[in-house]
Amino acid sequence: MPEETKETFREDGWLHTGDVGYLDKEDFLHFVDRYKDLIIASGYNIALYEVESVIMQHPAVKEAAVIGVPDPYRGETVKAFVSLKDEYKGKVSENDIVEFCRQYLAKFKVLPKNPVGKILRRVLRERELQKRGVM
Repeated sequence: MPEETKETFREDGWLHTGDVGYLDKEDFLHFVDRYKDLIIASGYNIALYEVESVIMQHPAVKEAAVIGVPDPYRGETVKAFVSLKDEYKGKVSENDIVEFCRQYLAKFKVLPKNPVGKILRRVLRERELQKRGVM
């Protein structure tokens, strides 16, 4: 696969793996995700691992996986698939998990919803205008 090889092994000597990570205060490198798996919602980069890690902290959650799905307004948005522990089935709602996430994730990583569960596009528009300095 010559084209993929050319993209990975650059002429400048760098090896581009497509991994995303960060260095902490003590210069330890932490692998976070793959760049191709980042969700780009309204210009923000959202790491799947970060959202999954928060969901997994909820005591009712057994497993969680997050993907990016097309969104006509944001470009992409977060969609989570959650499996509950047996003892919590029927006792924990989707809204409970979303509210839990609101406590630990930046606002742009959790869609704003009304009490019925409808996405508040007005709030998303306001955030976008604030981000652009219009409001």
